[in-house]
Amino acid sequence: MVHIGQIIEAELHRQERSVTWFAKKLYCDRTNVYSIFKRKSIDTELLLRISCILHHNFFNYYLTEFETGQSIRSTRSIISNDTCE
Repeated sequence: MVHIGQIIEAELHRQERSVTWFAKKLYCDRTNVYSIFKRKSIDTELLLRISCILHHNFFNYYLTEFETGQSIRSTRSIISNDTCE
């Protein structure tokens, strides 16, 4: 499962940006930024704003998980169908 807050925090650090800088860009307090870092899920509009600010597509993490989940479900379906026949 994607923990988007941790991913955002890691990207912010990778870019060597401060929490203060990020808070100013988001027009919020630093405490709100720390709250974002703790979130396992996030509103898509906020994620889009964050993606634009950091020039990083955070939606790709969900796409990867979705595609991986789809392949796992397909494999399980094939296995369960084979064992039932």
